[in-house]
Amino acid sequence: MFINRIASLLKPGGRLVNLSSAGHRFADVDLDDPNFETTPYDPWIAYGHSKTANILFAVEFDRRHRDRGIRATAVHPGGIQTELGRHLSPEATDALIKSIDAAQKASGAPQFKYKTIPQGAATSIWAGVVADADEVGGRYCEDCHVANIVDGAGIRGGVRPYALDPDRAKALWAKSEGMVGERF
Repeated sequence: MFINRIASLLKPGGRLVNLSSAGHRFADVDLDDPNFETTPYDPWIAYGHSKTANILFAVEFDRRHRDRGIRATAVHPGGIQTELGRHLSPEATDALIKSIDAAQKASGAPQFKYKTIPQGAATSIWAGVVADADEVGGRYCEDCHVANIVDGAGIRGGVRPYALDPDRAKALWAKSEGMVGERF
């Protein structure tokens, strides 16, 4: 919640770009059991929870600050070979890419290809500097555009409706405040 401590320093026209991921499509946040105390732990579900939370945080931050001229968005940089992979076995990485490729093939899309670091940074730069603030505020962006809302199987393309739900965003904000013992 560091940004909440410095939010007052942002001037009108400022933007918060929150990194998320297509991994948000793995799962919505679980506000009843955010730490997997009663639910069996699954690393992909946990990743989905965290990436959905990143989007919901941006939605609520945007709602709270847009009247001051501050906008917030969440972005998916794309598949980039980063240090995240250090936590995955080569078999898990291969299985993930094979599942993505199968979904891509079924939809007629090309096979998965990692982005370069500059390609991965492009959406963050676009959302933070280039795009119209009202276009990206409170939304999820990928590949230098505001993502379409999609539902259904697969993890490629679009944003799940639960990740942009303003009521879920408010509830997550309240849960986060309770967990850290502070109000923002």
